[in-house]
Amino acid sequence: MALVAALLGWLFDGAEMGVFSMVGRAAIQDMLGITSAPTPDQEKQLGLFFGVIIAVFLVGAATGGVLFGWLGDRIGRVRAMSLSVVTYAVFTGLCGFAQSPIHLGVLRFVAALGMGGEWSLGVALVMEVWPNRSRALMAGLIGAAANAGYLLVGIIGIGLTAMLSQFETWLGGIGLPEATVKMLVANKGWRLMMMLGTLPAFLTFFFRMFVPESHKWESERGSGTTSNWVTSDLLGVLVGAVGPAIIVWVWADESVSTPLRLAGTLGGLAIATLGYVYPVVRFLQRSFAASTVTANDARQTIRRMLLGACLSGVALLGTWGSTQWAMTWAGQLTQGVAVTSDMGFIWQHPREYTQMFTAVGAIVGTIGAAMLGDWIGRRSAYCLLCLLSIASVLWFYQFHNSFGWDFLISAFVAGVFTASFYGWLPLYLPELFATRVRATGQGFAFNFGRILAAIGTLQIGALLKLVGNFETYAGIKGGYPIACSFVCGIYLIGMGLIWLAPETKGQPLPE
Repeated sequence: MALVAALLGWLFDGAEMGVFSMVGRAAIQDMLGITSAPTPDQEKQLGLFFGVIIAVFLVGAATGGVLFGWLGDRIGRVRAMSLSVVTYAVFTGLCGFAQSPIHLGVLRFVAALGMGGEWSLGVALVMEVWPNRSRALMAGLIGAAANAGYLLVGIIGIGLTAMLSQFETWLGGIGLPEATVKMLVANKGWRLMMMLGTLPAFLTFFFRMFVPESHKWESERGSGTTSNWVTSDLLGVLVGAVGPAIIVWVWADESVSTPLRLAGTLGGLAIATLGYVYPVVRFLQRSFAASTVTANDARQTIRRMLLGACLSGVALLGTWGSTQWAMTWAGQLTQGVAVTSDMGFIWQHPREYTQMFTAVGAIVGTIGAAMLGDWIGRRSAYCLLCLLSIASVLWFYQFHNSFGWDFLISAFVAGVFTASFYGWLPLYLPELFATRVRATGQGFAFNFGRILAAIGTLQIGALLKLVGNFETYAGIKGGYPIACSFVCGIYLIGMGLIWLAPETKGQPLPE
């Protein structure tokens, strides 16, 4: 029951994340009133809003990872997971009623709080319930479930587009005003796609009725250590959220100078780090006073949280700065181009099929990465995955100048390797933290990486302007191919960083 609940949670978690990659451009274009092919200036505006909303989402997920991770360590994995799913389901559905990109960004931020929390809670629950010998398989299934959500979004998107006229008739038939119906079905029905995001809310009834609590957490509660988590410490998370807000502002406002942007980025990272780590520091101080942890344990916990955040940041920035833009690029390659004879129906849905191919690749990659980590060791597997990710991203962006079967196959391969880390991270991060801080520690480690990814994502807009006149190896002028290829260099940092981390292959979860 714990595994089924977590897999369903991650499935819809992935769907909630994937929906904006597919419909976000249409949503922003609709709300800005751009009814024809965007001009160069409008294209820059679309890219800016798209990047900012993604960055806001990533910041929300980082905050939610700490907030709901704290709840998971304080009140239990299952109860906190129920709250996280309700949060992301309800607020994703409300995105369908947004009237401006700013409204959409605010709603995506709140939805992301729940999505960030669900990841850390589900991982903690499954890894604590299942035996040590099953960890690699469980980690692979965790990553595969989230990417199955991406695949689900692509399938639903194609089905919704095909049935949009029927939906329009049905909505009119139940008495909705014509203006409301037209609003709901405009721009490929992106509002309806968002509203479907409320469905996971029904999972909470399943969680509360059938899913068992982690026996490891119950043992911690029985020993009294959970009482060292104090609600007032969450003020640190609130203050910490100001840091990413500063980062988003300095990069979203084109009038801000480069020196101020760099200062704002460094200052924002410092504020976020101190604020998000604060609840754990206070917990460890109380535990140290009660003689339940040593000073060395406390230092090791903080050190591993920061190192895990950097490892996650490499993986997240690599994905959000490269393959997450593949759907937008596919749409650009097919815009105004005649349908090729061998593509047929697929040509009419380039974004959806690109997302489906990358998602299928990601499902394969996440399971394979977890198994690889169990076979050759955690550190060697991470290093190899970084190398293969660089190769796959460069092949995808630098050697394809048109949408076709070769494009989709390379998208599949890029999905295999760039998303493989989401099978490796659920395997490795729980092995870094003791039960008493596992949900919060790994929630910080994985989701704080989203802030680093947000910073990189915000650079895409600037890079698009900078490399507009450059040419790729395939003869394509600037744009996403060069910008996203540049971002994948982050994997080189990961290849060196991983050797600072401990090797945990063959070791039981810390108690």
